[in-house]
Amino acid sequence: MILQDPSNQKCGGRKKTVSFSSMPSEKKISSASDCISFMQAGCELKKVRPNSRIYNRFFTLDTDLQALRWEPSKKDLEKAKLDISAIKEIRLGKNTETFRNNGLADQICEDCAFSILHGENYESLDLVANSADVANIWVSGLRYLVSRSKQPLDFMEGNQNTPRFMWLKTVFEAADIDGNGIMLEDTSVELIKQLNPTLKESKIRLKFKEIQKSKEKLTTRVTEEEFCEAFCELCTRPEVYFLLVQISKNKEYLDANDLMLFLEAEQGVTHITEDMCLDIIRRYELSEEGRQKGFLAIDGFTQYLLSLECDIFDPEQKKVAQDMTQPLSHYYINASHNTYLIEDQFRGPADINGYVRALKMGCRSIELDVSDGSDNEPILCNRNNVTTHLSFRSVIEVINKFAFIASEYPLILCLGNHCSLPQQKIMVQQMKMVFGDKLYTEAPLPSETYLPSPEKLKRMIIVKGKKLPSDPDVLEGEVTDEDEEAEMSRRLSVDYNGEQKQILLCRELSDLVSICKSVQYRDFELSMKSQNYWEMCSFSETEASRIANEYPEDFVNYNKKFLSRIYPSAMRIDSSNLNPQDFWNCGCQIVAMNFQTPGPMMDLHTGWFLQNGGCGYVLRPSIMRDEVSYFSANTKGIVPGVSPLALHIKIISGQNFPKPKGACAKGDVIDPYVCIEIHGIPADCSEQRTKTVQQNSDNPIFDETFEFQVNLPELAMIRFVVLDDDYIGDEFIGQYTIPFECLQPGYRHVPLRSFVGDIMEHVTLFVHIAITNRSGGGKAQKRSLSVRMGKKVREYTMLRNIGLKTIDDIFKIAVHPLREAIDMRENMQNAIVSIKELCGLPPIASLKQCLLTLSSRLITSDNSPSVSLVMKDNFPYLEPLAAIPDVQKKMLAAYDLMIQESRFLIEMADTVQEKIVQCQKAGMEFHEELHNLGAKEGLKGRKLNKATESFAWNITVLKTLSAMSPLPYFPFLMALSKAKEIC
Repeated sequence: MILQDPSNQKCGGRKKTVSFSSMPSEKKISSASDCISFMQAGCELKKVRPNSRIYNRFFTLDTDLQALRWEPSKKDLEKAKLDISAIKEIRLGKNTETFRNNGLADQICEDCAFSILHGENYESLDLVANSADVANIWVSGLRYLVSRSKQPLDFMEGNQNTPRFMWLKTVFEAADIDGNGIMLEDTSVELIKQLNPTLKESKIRLKFKEIQKSKEKLTTRVTEEEFCEAFCELCTRPEVYFLLVQISKNKEYLDANDLMLFLEAEQGVTHITEDMCLDIIRRYELSEEGRQKGFLAIDGFTQYLLSLECDIFDPEQKKVAQDMTQPLSHYYINASHNTYLIEDQFRGPADINGYVRALKMGCRSIELDVSDGSDNEPILCNRNNVTTHLSFRSVIEVINKFAFIASEYPLILCLGNHCSLPQQKIMVQQMKMVFGDKLYTEAPLPSETYLPSPEKLKRMIIVKGKKLPSDPDVLEGEVTDEDEEAEMSRRLSVDYNGEQKQILLCRELSDLVSICKSVQYRDFELSMKSQNYWEMCSFSETEASRIANEYPEDFVNYNKKFLSRIYPSAMRIDSSNLNPQDFWNCGCQIVAMNFQTPGPMMDLHTGWFLQNGGCGYVLRPSIMRDEVSYFSANTKGIVPGVSPLALHIKIISGQNFPKPKGACAKGDVIDPYVCIEIHGIPADCSEQRTKTVQQNSDNPIFDETFEFQVNLPELAMIRFVVLDDDYIGDEFIGQYTIPFECLQPGYRHVPLRSFVGDIMEHVTLFVHIAITNRSGGGKAQKRSLSVRMGKKVREYTMLRNIGLKTIDDIFKIAVHPLREAIDMRENMQNAIVSIKELCGLPPIASLKQCLLTLSSRLITSDNSPSVSLVMKDNFPYLEPLAAIPDVQKKMLAAYDLMIQESRFLIEMADTVQEKIVQCQKAGMEFHEELHNLGAKEGLKGRKLNKATESFAWNITVLKTLSAMSPLPYFPFLMALSKAKEIC
């Protein structure tokens, strides 16, 4: 089934909602004083009570910054307040018992909720703002006040002495040639554009007019103060400012330690050092003072987040990172259909640039439909448009030139031969002359059972085509025609009698075909018995879809050994594309795409082959490669032996969205929203959308979080699509597609691509990515998706009954160790979830963030530790130094439980794992005899097939779990290292 093009189809995941304002006021938040001013003016917040009641209250901050007040209230005015000095902690999100246990919690937006913990017993004041921006303002402002409670609050005097303003003054003075402290508006506009090239000139000029109007002046000259104010309002992204304040412990800059913790705990960077952080600061901080003193202010931090170092795509996957020594049939292969076309197949001319484009994009399987030309010169042409053609020689010369520019791994030439015998011989001569020793013509060895690996075939050109019998005395013979489109037309004809057209093939051309011999598919039973590993079948899209629906398991098993090539239906006269995911799910390696036709399907194809260095080969999941394994392409549930993951995506904001290319009769204003599509096995396919932000293309704030369950991450892809909700003619703004395995965690910018696949300069999405084994908090029914599946999550470890007592008895032995392994893992995960909840952190928080929060809680009022570290049998336990409050007792108990579960895991893991391995080995001893044993027990037909399927399922479960490390060593080691720092 073809996914509809989002340029013509609106995202359907959620009902349309609209955000009328992404910020609570016209003025952007760019400093702590902006937050304080907003809080003093006050706003309405919802107050959440444990009894599931919610009250609307108007909250304000006292002018002396000493207390928070709300009204109306039944309490005395002096009691309807909270002293800033009593605040212990401010939490963003629904991370208190009140929120977790509130019956209406599911209706409250996570990003709009925050809590103020106060008093010795950490009582909570739980609040909900009308937008994520307002929540961030209150959280940032309160954290700033609490952190500065013992220091004089001098920020209200203005921002004139901050490092940022000192840098801006330096920039202004350097451009102020006359030294008068004033410059022409044109010069100021140009200066700001130099500092931030993404800003539009009209927007900068409008900002200067707004500032001057507020001061009741109108001039074409700009003062230093006005320049600094305009820059800060135009160039401060509030969402980045809130993040900076959060990770800097309420400063307005990051030092090397702040940056190190951010990279380790949030971005998932390992082996980070202080020197590496100082190097980042030196490269991205804009002010000389900041570079010398080692701090990163808001502008440098913004530049760093926008850099390739914070790209969403894992840099390890930008080079060849997968095992390239597996058989060729174990890889997905980047493939092109009708490579010679750059327009549609019905009337498009042949163009040599089709080959250049495909090869530069890492394509490893290209098509050459060759026909007789004049003057004994074979040609390539579109037989629907014979007015333009290419000489065969010129095409192979271009192929030879570009074959290994993007990838050094083997290139497959799918040869569609429609030539006479004399011109076939000319083709052979030309290929030998142009390609030379790059042509792979080694005869396959009958003693082997699998194709050679991409590593072994590096820089080789493989010809796919028909082959004559091996008798050397046969110099020519008849073979079935390779004309796929003509064959499909004949099959659709009422006169079709099942016979294929025959053509003559010369020995010389036949001998160029080695390990990619074309044969016709009959059925899987015949293929598995008689097909040689060097033979391959081509399937039309229609035929492959039927087989995938009727025999999904057989198709996967067939593709473990043999190459399958899928080509688009002949009915696609507009050269539209099939959905490659449907066939990748079946293990089909070569899914040929019309590279000349952009759209969602080509986005999936291009995105998929970005991984593994863009070399054109992607290793398939082991469950689709192992000889004995069970996998169904149509699975709508769990995958045997594979633990589902929870993918958490927060769409924070967008930057510099262009107007849709095809929009007509519309101004430059757009109403953007974002769709998130998950592509993969049927169980993983999902789609959700954000609210619409009205009339904002420069920096729309979405602040929405989504969660997806992913059952087979190795086959999943994420596609971000930005659309215009108020469009005329075209709604498509941009998209980006990325394999799940290439996602980087943390705060990332997503570089959007145009409809034709080009990266759009400065056009990005700002997102937060987290991947967890499970998540949750509070009561089970209140927990998020990956926890609500609780009981089902164990299904991936359940063994099936085969119906053969001897084998079933062996697998029964594995039931207990499997249960032990899963219990240990889940107990460890539950212990981590519990300590996260007590620390007031969301499920996606890392353990390092959790332990940092824990350390801050175990400090007394005089800044001394309330616990000591005691090593018992090389495990770090925490013991109180004196009487501690109940809240700290609960946290210590949760920490102790985590250490105990880690200890139990470490002590028991090897034993449990060895039991599972032994059961797997014992089961595999019956693999060869399974059919004979079944026959003896009277199993045949469907019952025997079911027994074989159940056997493969059980082996898959045992093999996957025994290969998977059952220990979360990382959490334990982190606990060990951070526990020392706590004390």
